[in-house]
Amino acid sequence: MLIGAPKEIKNHEYRVGLTPESVAELIANGHNVIIEKDAGRGIGAFDEDYIEAGAKIIATAEEIFATAEMIVKVKEPQAVERAQLREGQILYTYLHLAPDPDQTKDLMASGAVCIAYETVTDSQGGLPLLKPMSQVAGRMSIQAGAVALEKAQGGRGVLLGGVPGVAPGKVVIIGGGVVGFNAAQMAVGLHADVTILDRNPTTLEKLENHFESSAKVIYSTNAVLEKLVAEADLVVGAVLIPGAAAPKLVTRQMLSTMQEGAVIVDVAIDQGGCFETSKATTHADPTYVVDGVVHYCVANMPGGVARTSTYALNNVTLPHAIKIANKGWKGALAADPHLANGLNVWNGQITCEPVARDLNLNYTPVEAAINS
Repeated sequence: MLIGAPKEIKNHEYRVGLTPESVAELIANGHNVIIEKDAGRGIGAFDEDYIEAGAKIIATAEEIFATAEMIVKVKEPQAVERAQLREGQILYTYLHLAPDPDQTKDLMASGAVCIAYETVTDSQGGLPLLKPMSQVAGRMSIQAGAVALEKAQGGRGVLLGGVPGVAPGKVVIIGGGVVGFNAAQMAVGLHADVTILDRNPTTLEKLENHFESSAKVIYSTNAVLEKLVAEADLVVGAVLIPGAAAPKLVTRQMLSTMQEGAVIVDVAIDQGGCFETSKATTHADPTYVVDGVVHYCVANMPGGVARTSTYALNNVTLPHAIKIANKGWKGALAADPHLANGLNVWNGQITCEPVARDLNLNYTPVEAAINS
């Protein structure tokens, strides 16, 4: 199979779909790989590294989209990229379609076979291709929140860890999954006053056993959320419903009760965000203020630490890329029901039920695509 990795074009996105090491693995499996010129520069992987791994360097993204049988990316294709997709071409990347009807419409019109990292599952019910970026984003959320709390950045002027004689900052983390757990690890490490909210009894027990007295673990109700948000210096939104739009848990009314200069970091922004006042921002202009509250809603947070993120992502996406290339997409999906859950769009049809439901579109079971 001819596999292509174009340079990412989303604002301040420095990650790349394939590392030189991943290229070498694909070539060892008998495939050909083409990489857009300078696609890996943002992670310190230069064209010479890709050539040494066996790839061919291509001058333009247009040529890659025109010739590659499978496109491997990181972020959802932008409008100019979607216009270049063709019928039957495989697109393997993050998509986050539920809150993005325009992208969904374009992918359906393209006729491409679109496999989304974020809905591939594993035998434990997890999301293994989303997990490493959730780990990165969770850890970054505390870094970003700590900076945003500085007075010069519009924040309250609070140091999360405090100092002897001065209370630490209060951090509230909504959701105790991968993002929330990693955010809590960082916040606890900074000696902040940390509270984690969740509704899953198993998750609550795991968090309690792990953090013991270093973080408070509380069952989330609307009343609890209202009280804690009003008192918080930093609130991290870490809620995920696989494939679906994020629920709006913190309302505009709740926001109005928060302290002047408090900060919210919405890690769920890729799925539409879990704060009613959230709107996607970029690394170039990461924050905005509503009702005196600083909002950090960067939609590609892991792109800020591109090298770490790219290698962490390739560790989990490469095995599936090899399966797809070796067996073809139908063979790979038929052999692996967990990979089959990643199919979101095929032949102009939506094959991910949460996406179809949230966008009020017809749903076609993945089996129909595999058996077509």
